[in-house]
This record gives sequence, structure tokens and C-alpha cells, in this order.
Amino acid sequence: MAETHAADDNLEGISNYKGPAGGWGALGAVARTVREQMKASPDTRALLQMNQPDGFDCPGCAWPDPKHTSSFEFCENGAKAVTWEATVKRVDPDFFAQYSVSELWTWSDHRLEDAGRLTEPLRYDPETDYFVPISWDEAFARAGAVLRALDDPHACEFYCSGRASNEAAFLYQLFAREFGTNNFPDCSNMCHEATSVGLPKSIGIGKGTVTLEDFDHADAIFCIGHNPGTNHPRMLSTLAAASKRGVPIVVANPMRERGLERFKSPQHPIEMLSTHATPLASAYHQVRIGGDMAMLKGMMKLVIAADALDHAFIAEHTEGIAALKADLDATSWDWIETESGLTRDAIETMAKVYIDAERVIVCYGMGITQHRHGTQNVQSIANLLLLRGNFGKEGAGICPLRGHSNVQGDRTVGITEIPTEDMLERLDAAYGIASPRAHGHNAVEALEAMREGRSRALIGLGGNLAVAMPDPEACFAAVRGLDLSVNVLTKFNRTCLLTAGETLVLPCLGRTELDEQEAGAQFVTVEDSMSMVHASRGKLKAPGPHVRSEPAIVAGLAKAAMPHTRVDWDGLVADYDRIREGIEQVYPDFHAFNRRVREPGGFRLTIPPSDRIWKTPSGKAQFIAHPSAREDGARSMLLTTIRSHDQYNTTIYSLDDRYRGVTGRRDVIFANEVDLDMLGLAHGDIVDVTTPAGRALKGFTVVKHAIARGSLAAYYPEANCLVPLDDYDPVSGTPAYKSIPVEIVRAA
Repeated sequence: MAETHAADDNLEGISNYKGPAGGWGALGAVARTVREQMKASPDTRALLQMNQPDGFDCPGCAWPDPKHTSSFEFCENGAKAVTWEATVKRVDPDFFAQYSVSELWTWSDHRLEDAGRLTEPLRYDPETDYFVPISWDEAFARAGAVLRALDDPHACEFYCSGRASNEAAFLYQLFAREFGTNNFPDCSNMCHEATSVGLPKSIGIGKGTVTLEDFDHADAIFCIGHNPGTNHPRMLSTLAAASKRGVPIVVANPMRERGLERFKSPQHPIEMLSTHATPLASAYHQVRIGGDMAMLKGMMKLVIAADALDHAFIAEHTEGIAALKADLDATSWDWIETESGLTRDAIETMAKVYIDAERVIVCYGMGITQHRHGTQNVQSIANLLLLRGNFGKEGAGICPLRGHSNVQGDRTVGITEIPTEDMLERLDAAYGIASPRAHGHNAVEALEAMREGRSRALIGLGGNLAVAMPDPEACFAAVRGLDLSVNVLTKFNRTCLLTAGETLVLPCLGRTELDEQEAGAQFVTVEDSMSMVHASRGKLKAPGPHVRSEPAIVAGLAKAAMPHTRVDWDGLVADYDRIREGIEQVYPDFHAFNRRVREPGGFRLTIPPSDRIWKTPSGKAQFIAHPSAREDGARSMLLTTIRSHDQYNTTIYSLDDRYRGVTGRRDVIFANEVDLDMLGLAHGDIVDVTTPAGRALKGFTVVKHAIARGSLAAYYPEANCLVPLDDYDPVSGTPAYKSIPVEIVRAA
């Protein structure tokens, strides 16, 4: 009995959330966030400008805007992203005079960012252990001196966050390539790199093939390994509309997520005033962590057995079907059921929905990509869609759900460590430079180079690299060992506290803020996850007179690092139309860029598979077989990292996770109740989670949850300590955040 009471004592802040996604809970959360961050500021009107034709693009997720935008086109998490950026709180010189770096290090990540917006350039003073304000000229001079002193341009890493605009990202890659390197560790490396490198081999392009309008014509929608209620909430309205017209929505996800079960739209007053919420998933299959490829193979076996193939499409447009069939024939149902955690009957019901639908969309997120076999997962989804010709027709295709609102656009305009030769030739011709041809570093390779001393400098255009990566202890030491660390940010974060030989923090404008340059007010552009490019115009006043735009900061760093640069950086920053003219020269798909992006809603980039054109070496889409791996011995529990509902990547808005019933804490491990019984554990026990290599997450509270057997979940980035830097997909380099082998025991 004493143990039961002890477990109960540990469950403070744990409850059973019974409401829908959205609803009054979402409106209440928005109201609280606005009150806490923006107080009585008149800038709360910014929410009405989000995702509007003459407003700014949401700095949150990359879900596209509908063509006919409503007057209230934003979600709870988008509102949080805006208020977090447009906060009235400031971290000014008085703040940094009050708190030393040693003291700030003891703060939580939430508290660091919640302190407010940066207002002027800062330099770390090692003699006093404080950040001190400096002028922009001094900041650029100090950074430039270190960069010019490097023995090799490849000793600098140019990290880019997906929040950067196309214009900033294009200038950034131009800076790095004139400087002499293709080192572009990028947030894509940590999320959808499996899409970027896997899909081109299957269908000739590393992007999704659907438009938002395709969801209006789909006969079935499959949602695999993603949680829209938290990570892309505006998708809920699209899924709700499909559900209302009777479209089956089949979910495969280890955890039951409220954002895939039912939804009450805050934008529809009648629904809000009723007791009704729209059901979303017509079937919910709790696939075991890491079991997606086995599930997909089972579905493909059944499609082939039913001879439900689109034979004409396969004959005209594909190659490799024979090898895929042979691999599926060699794959046993015993293996499929064991690996997926699903019964054959369950997979048969999924396959029946797929076969009965003429037009199918498959959506997926990082639950598919962040595994050692993430690229194989992505290509298996492509295989499934190819079997029935679900490319190049209305209402069908593949839909990778990107994170940051411009992470796809940054890649499109050159943030890649593996550039193509024709792109480099056009860049060199446009600017008179000589770009390097050697492939650069991705995120994992960059950290390895920093640990080994081969890289000596890090410039971060946004983001929180050292916290986002696996193995924080190793990453923190790597950054501290550098000669230079430059962070271009709206808010202070933990990576800033990893002080190098020279550490600079440079404050930049946010997406919501007015960007005035020599030619007048500027706008930037972003690309959503469905390849629509559109303008974003900030309207709010900057948090201080010393805050500069990202393009201006990139240009200042470039001029300081390369006194004899061949690029007219000042001219480009004076008028962003000139940057877009450069993008058009280097990327022909941006033809008439300045004219087309000024049209309401912007324009869509060319997606060849939408027209059944395959930019593969053979000119045909490829079935790619992946032989099933056999595992011997006892099976480990697998742990996946997850984000809370009050979190965006490493940014933690609060310590709450409403849809999972967690309030005021993040020290929890979610587990299946049957697994807990078998392990002799109880809901509320304090546990340690350890990996075979001895990595540990200690003293966490285990919470029973609707999660697949053999599966555990813990919050990111707290659980990153369980993932070594060398545990990643060998094809894409994406860390295996979503399938960590662990043992869970009661804490001593």
C-alpha cells in the first residue's frame, strides 16, 4: 500500500484529458499566451495579419494557406509562435548586466527564451563571465577576423534554421560558397532528410506531390507517424472537411493522439457552441515504434495478392516491380506481425481501404523519417502509392509534413551540403565567384568535425543547434571548443551559452516585423510543404533600433569575412527584389519571380511527378525493394522522442501538454499499461531508462498511456541524451530520435 501512495504522490500534474483537439481549450490557451507575452500591447492585431495575402506567413509550421483565406486563418500553435516573437518582454543590456553566463546556464530552456527579445548585438566577455553590448561594426569585425584567420574555409560550419526566408537563405548560401565551403548543417538534416534524399530515387524529386486542393478530391487519406494537433494544427481543418464528406482517414501511429481522433474548430462558432466534435480517424492502428516498414510491406503484399495493381501505369511509368515482388514474397507474415505489432487482420483492413479507393493521399511526419531506416520507410510509402498509380492524378500523392514554415524553401534556394553541378555553374555565372565542388557537412558530420577540431567556427542563422542534436554532452563540448560561435536570433537560447573563443549573439527581425531598407519596406518569401511560394510582409515595430534583418546581418558577416568579395552585398540588401532576381538566375523554376510572387497566394514550383514526369536517371519512377532485416534474441523496448503541445522544436512555450494530460512538468515517460504490469511497474513509479551503451534518463515518472506495446515515449530534447551522435540513418544522416532501444526499471 505504501508503494501505491508513493506512486500517487508522483502524479501531480497528470490527468486524463477528455476534450477534443481545438475547441475552447485552444481559444483559452491563445488568450493566456497573448496576455502573458503581449500584455495590453496594440500589436495583438498581428494575429489578424497572419497567413493573409498582405500579411506575414506564420512562423510556425509549413502547412499551406487555402486559396480563399479566412479572416481568422491561424491555429493555436501558430498564435503561440507569433506572440512568442511579438512579446513585449526584452533581454536588453540591463538584463545581461544582471545575470552572468554561469547563472543563466542554470535556467531552464523555457525560462531562457521566455525572458524576451534580444535588442542589440552582444559579445561574451570571458574576464567577467557576462555578455556585453557591442556595436554592429565591432561584431562584424570580430567575426570577420576569426573567419579570415581560418586555415581552411571548410573549417567553418554554416548552420541554417528553417525559419529563415528564401532571401536570407539564398544570401547565406552565397556567402558560404564564395567563402569556399558547402558545409550546411541544417535543421532538415534532423527531420525530413530521408524525404530529401529518398524520394528523388523513387520519383525524381525530394518533395511532396499533392496540393491542398487534392484533399478535396481524395477517396482515402492515410496518416502515418505524425501528430497534427500539435505539430501542424491547421491540417485539422482539412482532415475535418474530408471526414465530413465521408472520406476514410486511416491512422498508423504508436501513440493515440487527440489531434487524430476528434476536432472542434475554433473558427466555426456553431460547432464551438455545440457538444459535437468532428471525428477524424475512421481507423486507428497503433503500429509499434519502428514497425512502419513491416506494416507497409504487409499492405503491399495484400495489394499484389488481390491483383489490385494499376498495370498500365506500372508498365508505362515505373521500373523495379519484379524485385519488389520478389522481396515481398520472401517476407513472412510472422515477421510482419512481430515487427509492426499489428495483426494480419488489422493490416488487411488497411489494405482494403487502400484498394477500394481510386485516389489516395499518404501523409507522414518524423515518425517515419527519424529512424535508422528512415529513407527506407519513405521509399516504402512511395512503393505503395506507385502500385496503384497514385501519382499524377487529382486527389492522390505523397504528402511529407514539414516542420518550420520555410525549411523546404531554404533547401530549394541552396541550403544543401550536396549541391548539383548545374546549380553551382549558374551561381558562379550570376555572381562571378568560384564555388567549391566538394560535398560539405550535414548536421552530424558538422558536430563530428567540431569534436575532432577540424571545424573551428560555427555561424547559426537561427535555431538552437547544440540542443536540437543528439548527445548534448558531446555537442556542448564541441561548441565550447571552437574559435568562433555566432548566433543570429530573435531570442536567447542555450546554444548562446556555449561560449567559444569568440562568442557573438546578433539580434534579427522576426517574421512579424517591418523590414525597412534603402529602397523602402521589404517583404520576404517562403515555400510551404506543398511547394507554394508566397510573400510575407511584417508590419510590427522592431523590438529595438539596433535589431537588423537576417539578409542585412548575412551581408555584414560576408563583407567582414571577405574584404575582396565580388558580390554587391549592399546593393542586394538595399532592395530584396535584387535578391529574388538572383534566385531566378540560379533556379529557373523561379522565372518571373518578382512578378509572380506579388500575385495573391503566390505560385507553385514545378513538381514533375504531378504530371507523371520522373526526373530519375531512367526517366521512370522506381520501385525500390528493401529486404527485411531479421533480429535475433530478445527484443528491446523502443523509445521515441516527442514534442509536447506547448512546444515547437526546441522552443518550449510552457511546461504543459494539454492533449496528453500533463501540466507543469516534462519529466515523464509514457508507457503501455500491459507492459508496466509485465515489468512490475505501476503508473506513477519513478523510473530510470537506460540504453545498451549505458546512456540514461534517470528519475522520471512513468505514466500509463495509450501507446503500442513494446513502446515508450519521452519529451524532446530532454531525451536526446539517450541518442549517440553515431546512431543515424546511414543514407540520410538523420539521427534515430524515434527508435531508441532501452530498458526501463524502477529507480533505486
